[in-house]
Parts: sequence; structure tokens; C-alpha cells
Amino acid sequence: MSSSTPAPSPSPSPYPPSRPAPLLRSPDSMAKAATVLLLVGAVTHLLSTGFNVHTWQVQKQLIADPAGVDYDNLGSIDGLDALVGFLQGATTLATVVVFVIWFHRVRCNAEVFRPDGFSQSAGWAIGGWFVPIANLFLPYRTARETWDASTQYAPDGSYRHVSGTPVVAWWLTFIAGSVISRVAAWNYAKSAAHEGLRDASLLGAVGDLTTAVAAVLAVLFVRRLTVMQGLKAAQGPNAAV
Repeated sequence: MSSSTPAPSPSPSPYPPSRPAPLLRSPDSMAKAATVLLLVGAVTHLLSTGFNVHTWQVQKQLIADPAGVDYDNLGSIDGLDALVGFLQGATTLATVVVFVIWFHRVRCNAEVFRPDGFSQSAGWAIGGWFVPIANLFLPYRTARETWDASTQYAPDGSYRHVSGTPVVAWWLTFIAGSVISRVAAWNYAKSAAHEGLRDASLLGAVGDLTTAVAAVLAVLFVRRLTVMQGLKAAQGPNAAV
């Protein structure tokens, strides 16, 4: 009786399995959602600016002539202010979620366009927003590297300069608005006298107005970068004209 010899098992490959090539994902739908939320947020910040200015005027009057203040009207205004504050917070939360998803997506797309164009992994497009102190510059670095990687070259393949002003303007205004608003909230929390509340309200109005401007600049940044990635995906690395 003959015995069968088992076939030798294949030796393992000395090379690790190749990773699947990254794919481009359209950021258009997230860009549209982020645009709507940013514009709604800008409106709520403008409303909050108006309420802060009103509070500043009331505090001035309380200091100069307390008897001349209409306290009934003041109570109704405070109720509207609380409603705007709630809408402001809810809109901000929704905007953060959608914007960060869009931000991560365009960052991943940009790595497909230019794999060697980044100083940190794609995960930092999300994590960079939540690291104290570092979130003052990490998201900007990711945004600028994504912007540069999404820029097409000239038709002949040479470098083509595309101004990064939309990135810089948005980021500086966003940081300014965030810092001013936090300082205003801190001053408002620790102030008991009318003078302190008056000054905190004025600072809050400046912070809200600056944040509203930053939201509009963010819309320009989102729309421009999304268009740039669409052109590069459709036309290739070199511009058609």
C-alpha cells in the first residue's frame, strides 16, 4: 500500500502585504453642509453681538442712572439673550462636527495628491483641534499643507503659486475671535460690579463680531479648497490652462 506524502506548505512571503492605495472621496456634500452651518453660526454670533451691545448700554445706564432703567423690558431681553445663547451653542456644536469631518476628508484627499507633502499623519486633522495650546497652530499647519498639496501645477508641470491668503485670514480671525470670547466670558464670570459687567459685555460683542467674520472667511476657505480638489481630481496634477 502506497502512502501519500503531504504537499509542502508554501513558505511565507518575506514581504508584508501591500496596503490598499488610498482613494479620493468627494468633499462636496460635507462642504455644502459646513457652509450652511457656518453661515447660520455667523447669524447667531451677530445676534449675540447685538445683545452684548445692549447689555453694555444697560450697564452704562445702571451706573449713571439706575432709576431710569426699564426692568420689565430688561427681563424680556434677557430671555431672548438666553435663547440666542442656546442656538449659538447648538449651532457651534453641529458646525464643529461637520467641519472637522470635512477637514479630515480633504486632508486625506490631499495625501493622495501629494503623499510627501505633510509633516504629520491624517489623524491630526481631527486630533489637532483638541490638544490644548497646540490647537492654536496644529490645525493651521494641516490646513496650509492641505491647501498646498491640493494646488495644481502649471500646464507645463512647473510650480504654480496660489495665494494662501484665504487660509491665513480665516485662521487669524478665528483664533482672535476665540481668544477674545474666552476672555470676555472669564471677565463676565468674575465680575460683580456694573463696571466689570459693562466691560465684559463690550469685549463679548467684539468677540462675537470677530467670530462671525471668521465664519464667513471659513466659508470662503471651505468652498475654495473643495473646488481646488475637484479640479485636481478631474484634470490631474497640472492645470488645464
